[in-house]
Amino acid sequence: MKIFVSGGTGFVGGHVCRALRERGHELRLLVHSKKQSSESGIQYFAGDVGHPASFAEGLTGCQAVINLIGIIREFPFKGITFEKLHVQATANMLEVARKAGVKRFVQMSAIGTRAGAVSGYHRSKWRAEEEVRTSGLDWTIFRPSLIFGPHDAFINMLAAQLRLAPVMPVIGDGRYRMQPIHADDVARCFAQALEMPETIGQTYDLCGNDRVSYEELLDLIAAVMGKSKPIKPHAPLGLMKLIIPVMQQIPQFPITMDQLQMLLEESISEGEWQKTFGFTPRGLQDGISEYLRKT
Repeated sequence: MKIFVSGGTGFVGGHVCRALRERGHELRLLVHSKKQSSESGIQYFAGDVGHPASFAEGLTGCQAVINLIGIIREFPFKGITFEKLHVQATANMLEVARKAGVKRFVQMSAIGTRAGAVSGYHRSKWRAEEEVRTSGLDWTIFRPSLIFGPHDAFINMLAAQLRLAPVMPVIGDGRYRMQPIHADDVARCFAQALEMPETIGQTYDLCGNDRVSYEELLDLIAAVMGKSKPIKPHAPLGLMKLIIPVMQQIPQFPITMDQLQMLLEESISEGEWQKTFGFTPRGLQDGISEYLRKT
């Protein structure tokens, strides 16, 4: 199968593309600037997801489209917004797919996405999902929890902080939970879905089997690195809700109100996806042990 992938050069995209290539698929990747592929079976198409005509040629002859484009934080002064890269990008991908006669469309969303969500992130993801659901294409939507793997942002960020000092500030009580899932397992679901007609018209929450609180996650990362449990001073939630809206205007500030809201809402699910895809996700401790070296 010939597959067009947007967002294929990112963290999750690398895993998805590898899983697709292992199954013998031919890939066309949307990139910002023209580049040559050194790997057989991969072509790069330069274009801007905001301008459908710029990448329409890449979908010619394809049988499926996978849209992985997404951001976790907005930078409006750079033109990086949820509206542009979640909603409009998805609408543009769908438009080009329809014109090219591509029927199969697989969308990356996020766990917790729903109508009437509090966070702007989830609201934009929901609107993107609505574009997919009403597209007339044979769609599948995946909503992963926190995704971890060798080059992830979140786990590696926490590990880097622990290497500097054994002190990890916690907002609120730190009991908010998540069920991280390995990027390889997410990629496997994307690849398998293309071979499973029963996944058409379905939405799947993707999560691991390890449900941990934020505080437990910090302790687990420390243990994997061969360190003692970190000191975890707690910042009052009410105070942080006053500070963050002001400080998030600074790009270097580590958290936004949207991200805080998503932490507090939790990122958990019952793991029903395993019944459809037929495999057990990788354990959190074993997974992060592969890339967090003891120091």
